[in-house]
Amino acid sequence: MPEDIGASERMLGQWQQSIEQKAQRYQAMAGRVQGMSITESSRDGSVRLTIGSNGILTNLEIAESARDKRMAEVSAEVMRTLQRAQSRIPELLQQVMAETIGTGDETANVLLQEARRNFPDPPADDAPPPPVHRELRFGIEDEEAPPPRRPGPPFAAPPGTPPSAPRRPRHAQDDDDFGSDSYLS
Repeated sequence: MPEDIGASERMLGQWQQSIEQKAQRYQAMAGRVQGMSITESSRDGSVRLTIGSNGILTNLEIAESARDKRMAEVSAEVMRTLQRAQSRIPELLQQVMAETIGTGDETANVLLQEARRNFPDPPADDAPPPPVHRELRFGIEDEEAPPPRRPGPPFAAPPGTPPSAPRRPRHAQDDDDFGSDSYLS
């Protein structure tokens, strides 16, 4: 019987050592992933951005050459560049996993599948940009719109409105302390 206890203790010690080594590898992977960043530029170089390993934008640079473009084109280029950068996250995550915990680990594969789901490949670049409407309309679009108002002095009361009571002058003793009086009166 004593031999079984010794074997059990050795097995338990090996199991504990294996868990500690695995935890160290996971911490090494987490540290490398957390420090990871991806920088991507647009095809024409007008947009350059950096994201963290979580896919969040950490830096955005728009070149002076973008001033000749419509704002819709610039914003579309920012989004395309951001999607391309984010789509690289699963690849880099897989590389870090292979170097730290291995690709055969079930938890690593779940993390990788989640990254692929969250950061898919971007749409093809040859897709046309969304249409831009340059016409702005303000006001009512009914045929029977009311006639425009005549301009008058600013903040003037409509004709026939009785004048408001004059304000009482403010005194030095006035402050926010209402004493025994209610502020509602």
